[in-house]
Amino acid sequence: MATGAVHPEGALSAALEAYLGHLSVERGLSANTLAAYRRDLERYVAFLTVLGRSEPGEIAERDVEEFLVAMRAGTDDRAALSASSAARAVVAVRGWHRFLVLDGVTTADAAGAVRPPAQPKRLPKAISVADVERLLDAAGLGDGPVPLRDRALLEVVYSTGARISEAVGLAVDDVDRTPGRSSVRLLGKGNKERVVPLGSFALEALEAYLVRARPALAGGGRGTPVVFLNTRGAPLSRQSAWAVLRTAANRAGLAGAEHISPHTLRHSFATHLLAGGADVRVVQELLGHASVTTTQIYTLVTPDTLREVYAAAHPRAL
Repeated sequence: MATGAVHPEGALSAALEAYLGHLSVERGLSANTLAAYRRDLERYVAFLTVLGRSEPGEIAERDVEEFLVAMRAGTDDRAALSASSAARAVVAVRGWHRFLVLDGVTTADAAGAVRPPAQPKRLPKAISVADVERLLDAAGLGDGPVPLRDRALLEVVYSTGARISEAVGLAVDDVDRTPGRSSVRLLGKGNKERVVPLGSFALEALEAYLVRARPALAGGGRGTPVVFLNTRGAPLSRQSAWAVLRTAANRAGLAGAEHISPHTLRHSFATHLLAGGADVRVVQELLGHASVTTTQIYTLVTPDTLREVYAAAHPRAL
């Protein structure tokens, strides 16, 4: 393998510069993006040069695959790349080979079948039940209609697992407030409707808002069926709903408050349901996921959970 940087020359270098020129002039990529493409592709060309390739037409699919392996392992005398950085490099390599075919330099796309490395699955960010309770309590602090609205909004999101866009789009007629079978009708991705039960705490908070706060907020607007309103009587925006959550998280003193988003409550909803014994397919329906595969990421467990279960279940653990 190479010992240090190899400076590509000849046909490969010319083809590389032609592609970078295309990205700059015709695609209008930023200087930073171009620099990243150049860095990845010069590493690729250096790797090809070591393999003895001097013309674009000599590059085979196996060469591209070997480059991917070398990037991940650092066997080309460069630093090993993470999966995300390697994925970025593969995008650059695939784009270059596609350009070579379209420009008539080669007749076959050597990278067409090569895919970026799979990204490692990460557990969705969720907060504990205790932190959710602190968050909800903090949202309702203060006097006037706004605290009642904020508490009701976050209670509904956590009780139903709604996306924030679904929550702010909720209409009054979408809420069934019948005790014992209260629910909300949510309009999800692809205009797919689903009906989700509404817990008693969320129903109580929503009732308080609808009776004692929404009429005051609606008085400043032109009339809208949307449940959650801003102080001008217009529908609450997603950005404003985000601000409601961020303010409550800071007020509650939650760790990592700056990283808590409306989606955090959705993740927490699913995680807490599964921890309580809910079937993953039921959670799939509640979340509105088209595939159970998307929901199954919530079934991944942390090392702490593994230790707790092991300690409780194994006869000789303690």
